[in-house]
Amino acid sequence: VELLGKSYPQDDYSNVTEKILSKVGKNLHNRKHHPLWLIKEQVKEHFYKHYLGRRGTPLFSVYDGLSPVVTVQQNFDSLLIPQNHASRRKEDNYYLNRDHMLRAHTSAHQWDLIHSGLDAFLAVGDVYRRDTIDNTHYPVFHQMEGVRLFSCHELFSSIKDGEGLQLFEQGHRTAHKQECHTMEAVRLVEFNLKQVLTKLMTHIFGDGLQVRWVDCYFPFTHPSFEMEINFQGEWMEVLGCGVMEQQLVNSAGAQDKIGWAFGLGLERLAMILYDIPDIRLFWSEDERFLKQFIGPHIWQKIKFQPLSRYPPLINDISFWLPSETYSQNDFYDLVRTIGGDLIEKVVLLDEFAHPKTKKVSHCYRIIYRHPERTLTQDEVHRIHQAIEESAVRELGVEGRF
Repeated sequence: VELLGKSYPQDDYSNVTEKILSKVGKNLHNRKHHPLWLIKEQVKEHFYKHYLGRRGTPLFSVYDGLSPVVTVQQNFDSLLIPQNHASRRKEDNYYLNRDHMLRAHTSAHQWDLIHSGLDAFLAVGDVYRRDTIDNTHYPVFHQMEGVRLFSCHELFSSIKDGEGLQLFEQGHRTAHKQECHTMEAVRLVEFNLKQVLTKLMTHIFGDGLQVRWVDCYFPFTHPSFEMEINFQGEWMEVLGCGVMEQQLVNSAGAQDKIGWAFGLGLERLAMILYDIPDIRLFWSEDERFLKQFIGPHIWQKIKFQPLSRYPPLINDISFWLPSETYSQNDFYDLVRTIGGDLIEKVVLLDEFAHPKTKKVSHCYRIIYRHPERTLTQDEVHRIHQAIEESAVRELGVEGRF
């Protein structure tokens, strides 16, 4: 595979498609006036303005040009993700080969950036995951990672009589803390993290924003939380975060520090903030979409005017599954490769096993609808036929069409 001026030998792990490779280097988050660029710039400006270092310069460095090609070591091992963890599966990731992949999250850069000596940074970029097909999922999306580390002095200096307080102890892991952290340190780091994120979201969505925190699990933070905001009467999850696993921080060479990390999806925020109904629109080159986001400044209030909803065309496809391995994401990838952004949604309608032969049949409904124009029966028929033929040829299914 030739990518960004380098070549990667293929092996039994390689599964990245031409369609996906064509998205690498598009960097929507760096395209001026693009809605994802707007969100990135808003977050950036907020951090630059509110968090200053000792010399009055911004505390957080921002990295938005890191290559999306990472090693499996960076994407998983450096984050303490177990070897047998489900998130490593070929079904869910785009591998160039056994050792290299398109990053599945911006967290893939945490270790390297801490190792280079940084204490506070934001990393923004395109991330790649094999997933279902609907209006909120796309195999390429954009994330922002934030990390902040504290020395003992930085964490406790503002606390009255804080001189005797320590970051570390030899204790036990509980639901609320890691075995090596003191309760005081964790409480302060967690408080700082939640305060920083609440301020950020209030800045983006406006004053009076209701926020709630839900306990959750990530391999590289503990305790971990998801942040939900109440927007137009609905609770929506907007990001994940937590106190960084000390083993990760130590291995990157910052053993005398404790820190927090968060990761948020730019599409998610843009869809909520601008009321964009379909994630495919972010890839649109249609002026009617793009020019809505051009304004005098990044905080310009924008209410997205939907391009008229064109009528959908709906076709079903049924086939017997091969006896060997079959993954739904392989089928979804194939549909995306052939149909591209003409496909709005794919739903598994029916699954049944033949009582005698024990063969399993799947029936999928494919909804064709272009975000910018009306599709003809003819062009959909051609694509649908190509999907049928390709499924037989490449996935080894037995068509029932």
